Amino acid sequence: MQSKVILISDDADFFEYIVPKLSLRNSDEIFKYGFNEIPEKLHLFGNSLLIVNSERHQEQTLELLDTIKDVPVIVFEYNEDEVFKVKAYKKGMFAYFTISTPQDVLEVQLIPALNFIASLEKNKIYRDILVKNNLITKNNEVFLDFADILDRELEKIHKLSSSAVLMAISADDKSKFLIQQNKIETIILNTVRKNDILMNYASNKYFLLLHNADLNKANKIWQKLKKNLPEGLYAGIAYIGNKSRQQIVNETLNNLHTSMSAESGTSTQCNIYSGNNFKFFRQEFNKKLEQIITPTFYQIQQIYNDKLFGMRIEQGQGEGYGILYIKAKLATGIFKITCPGFSTINIDITYKNNNIALETKRITLEPEELEIGFLQDLLEQFIIEFKNKTNINTEENNEYTQ
Repeated sequence: MQSKVILISDDADFFEYIVPKLSLRNSDEIFKYGFNEIPEKLHLFGNSLLIVNSERHQEQTLELLDTIKDVPVIVFEYNEDEVFKVKAYKKGMFAYFTISTPQDVLEVQLIPALNFIASLEKNKIYRDILVKNNLITKNNEVFLDFADILDRELEKIHKLSSSAVLMAISADDKSKFLIQQNKIETIILNTVRKNDILMNYASNKYFLLLHNADLNKANKIWQKLKKNLPEGLYAGIAYIGNKSRQQIVNETLNNLHTSMSAESGTSTQCNIYSGNNFKFFRQEFNKKLEQIITPTFYQIQQIYNDKLFGMRIEQGQGEGYGILYIKAKLATGIFKITCPGFSTINIDITYKNNNIALETKRITLEPEELEIGFLQDLLEQFIIEFKNKTNINTEENNEYTQ
C-alpha cells in the first residue's frame, strides 16, 4: 500500500539530508512544506507520516502536535534537547531522532510509523464501505441503522447477562436545527469510552449504548458530557437488563421526554382517564389523542416539508385517529394510528416503491405510553427509514408529483 510522507522544515538542507535515509518505495509520495505553509495544508495531513524538523521551531512543533492527533509525527533536531523531547512526547510525538541517530535505529522508528499509517489507510477503506452502505456517518463513528446495531448488542448483553445502559440524547425543539450535528457527535465520541456505541436516531437525537455500566455510572458519564455539550440538550437513561429492543427504546425515550418536560415545567404525557363510564371514557380518550396526534402531525409537517428534497409530507383522512403520508415521485410511506377497543394504540407503518410494499410493521402501545415527544421520535424515524428503504436519493425517485 502506498505511503504518504510529509516533511516540514524551513531548512532546505534538511530535505536533502532526510530523503535518502527514509528508504521509501517508488510508489511512496513525499511532500515538502515550510512551517508557514502548514495552516493551508493541514487538510492534506490525514493518513500521512509527518517528519518535522523542529530546529528553531520548537513552539510551532508543539502546536502542531496539539493539532495533529491521528497520524504519527516524528520529530528531528540537529542537537538533542531533553527538555523539549519530554514536552513533545507528552504532546503525542511518535518518535524522536537527531543527526547522530544511527541509520538502523532510524529505520526501527520508521517501520512501525509506516505500518501505522498503512493501518489507517485500510481503516479508511473499510469506513468508506460502511459509509457507502449507509451504516455510519461520513465524519464520525455514528451508526445510522440503530435497530440492527442495538439488536446485535442486546443479543450479546442478554447472552452474557452483562450490565449495560441505553441513553437517549436529544436537543429540544428550539435547538434541534440550530446546533451543528457534527459538533454533538464529535463531543460525545471524544468523551465516552471506546467500547460505547453512538447511534443516530433522528436529527440531533442519538442513542448511546454504555457497556459495563449501571445507572450511577451512566449518570456520571452524562454529567461529564453535559459540561461540554451546548445548551438545549437533554438525556434519558434506562437500564437494559432482559428488556427487548422495543421495551428499552420506549423506556429510554419516555425518560428523555420526562427530563425535557421537567426542565420546561410542562408535561406532554397522555394520561388517559380510566373511569367506569364508558361514554365519558371514550370522549376523554378521543380528546386526549387529538391533543397529541393532530398538533404533532402538523409540527412534523412544518419542520420537515421545507427540508426534504423530492418529498412531501401530508395528513390523510380515513380510518383511525390519524394518517400521515410521505410522498415522492414513485414511493409512498404511510403512518397510520388506530385504537381498537380503546385499550391499545396500534401504529401501522408501510413503505411502498412503485406500488410494491417493501415493508409493513406494527407498533403496539398502551394508551399511557403515547406522548408528544415519543410520537415525534417515531415520526422522525419514519422519515429516515422511508429515505433509506425507498432509495429516495436515486434519480428516478427524487421528484415529488402531486
